[in-house]
Amino acid sequence: MRTPVPLFLALILVTASAGCGDDTADGDDPIRVAQIVSLTGNYSPLGSENEKSVALAVQQINDAGGIGGRRITLTVRDDKSQPDQAVLAFNEVKNDADAIIGSPFSNSALATIPLVDRERIPYLSLTPADEQIQPVRPYVFVVPATSGTYAEAALQYFQAIGVTRLAVAHDTRSSYAAAGMKGLQAKAAGYGVSLAPVEEFQTTATEFGAVFTHVRSSPAQALMVWATGAPAVALTKQYAASGLTIPLVLTGSQASKLFLDPAGPAAEGVTIASSIGVVGAALPDGPQKAAITELSDAFTAAHGYPPPQFAQDGYSAVKLLQAAIEKAGGTDREKVRDALEGLTLTTPNGTYTYSATDHGGLGTDYISLNTVRDGTFVPTDYSKAKLATVGGR
Repeated sequence: MRTPVPLFLALILVTASAGCGDDTADGDDPIRVAQIVSLTGNYSPLGSENEKSVALAVQQINDAGGIGGRRITLTVRDDKSQPDQAVLAFNEVKNDADAIIGSPFSNSALATIPLVDRERIPYLSLTPADEQIQPVRPYVFVVPATSGTYAEAALQYFQAIGVTRLAVAHDTRSSYAAAGMKGLQAKAAGYGVSLAPVEEFQTTATEFGAVFTHVRSSPAQALMVWATGAPAVALTKQYAASGLTIPLVLTGSQASKLFLDPAGPAAEGVTIASSIGVVGAALPDGPQKAAITELSDAFTAAHGYPPPQFAQDGYSAVKLLQAAIEKAGGTDREKVRDALEGLTLTTPNGTYTYSATDHGGLGTDYISLNTVRDGTFVPTDYSKAKLATVGGR
């Protein structure tokens, strides 16, 4: 497995020419892309996969001759999973970047966005919190499906399988989880779903017995959990031992071996939402599957395992930026912004359709509800039928 060691050196700004062996091969006018990413701290499992896939996409583009003959230089900065460090990183790279790919940590991204507005630089965020783009911010474009979109996709699934009473547990310190909870609350009634009990916890939580006690005494038919990192693993293990038999449903933050490996056998049978790229093998042949395979084959060859959710996001961000620069005919920030806002592009995450009123670009068609079987993600029957209609697009 390749480990990008230089990128993990704390407090060092690393500028690298991906896929390039010397300082002159980039030419006199490189395309300058900066990535702010969580390489240390609580969100490093997400950020490390973002970093690998961004580097892979940049290398592929450079190996193919760049964009319009211009190679990409990639500047990577660690936000240490802390919003103030994300702000510091942004201020260090803002004058030397044509575009920025943002942090997977929602709180870091939200701290950075006011600076994006001020500097007027195209910013592709790798975190799904809805408030980044609601209301629309001219230079901010979200790459993962938003938390609200994941919430609606889950409600569509619950409606299809007859779940009308849903228990919810969510991390109150995570903007991602908070946005998902808001999405459920806003749309549940429209799908005939009531939410009770609603349980709160914080990112530092390690014990969930009280949550299970409240769920056990309720008429809930399923439990949906909004969390990132360690709490989701701890909750899943404790759930398996709790005696509860209703389905446990987790979100895209768990669509990774970084959840499956530590959760181990406790994850078997759990339902987990994900980008369609995570289950690309289940799709019929067509442009969508081809986009997924392009990433999956190269990533697996480089790292020895399939690309998780977070790798799908990083790779898709670079592809979106490449298409926007090609459409803009260069790296003028305003023109690239305009190109992104009118862009339609098929990537491993799905087919984006950005517009002046939608800087998210992905709908529920590109989210799969999966079951964990033998340590892998397998689309539910519900999602198999749904994916068959989008796979060949």
